[in-house]
Amino acid sequence: MRSESDKRRVESFMAALGARVRSSGRIYLAGGATAVLHGWRDTTIDIDLKADPEPAGLFEGIALLKDELDVNVELASPDDFIPAIPGWPERSLFIARHGLIDFFHYDPYGQALSKLQRRHDRDVLDAHFLLERGLIRVDRLQEMFALIEPELIRYPAIDPASFRAAVMEFCDENR
Repeated sequence: MRSESDKRRVESFMAALGARVRSSGRIYLAGGATAVLHGWRDTTIDIDLKADPEPAGLFEGIALLKDELDVNVELASPDDFIPAIPGWPERSLFIARHGLIDFFHYDPYGQALSKLQRRHDRDVLDAHFLLERGLIRVDRLQEMFALIEPELIRYPAIDPASFRAAVMEFCDENR
């Protein structure tokens, strides 16, 4: 098992990956990587990322860097667990450019909704931090949920009624 990643390790990973790829692309970080870079967590178990478009040499770079930098990397983003919210790339927050890669935080609304869908204690805390840091607003979160609600039927593991209840409860508690 590799070490947990702190802010320095996540930033080192981004710089090293940017130096290794052979074409341009975008990398969207999510979950613990967002929490660590924004400072509400000191470490994360893994660096969750989504490439879109995928730069040439991405997987070769990840294969080398996970051992070289002692980091765990997961190809995971909110749209692996809930429907992608229309316009998510435009709401994703720029972090930095390293080499040919632009790094972003995956859309905070997508992150918050995927965390509220799971409802683990740490995930709910992350949703609160997204709100406290001004990265999401409750009125807009409800709008974003309404956009994906018709697509929930495509995710049989999700109970739409309990997901809706979790989102509404979070929004009502934070008005």
